[in-house]
Amino acid sequence: MTTPQHRESHEHHEQGSPVGEAMAWASRIIAIGIAMFLPAVAGNWLDSQLGTGFLGMAGLVLGFVLGLTWLVQLSGRKKL
Repeated sequence: MTTPQHRESHEHHEQGSPVGEAMAWASRIIAIGIAMFLPAVAGNWLDSQLGTGFLGMAGLVLGFVLGLTWLVQLSGRKKL
């Protein structure tokens, strides 16, 4: 038999703390930002090493598409 206090504590544990939830979302958003930014940086570096001029822009487009895809997947995920 569960007491009301035990049930309330168990429900609170399943939901997670608001601070923990905020930290989880902040880390997801930061990771998406980095995933959008790094391909452009890598493309610019490759441009400087190879003497080309299109890899930075290709990295920028690739990073944008990957980041946007990740955001769409994240927004469609249902909370369990």
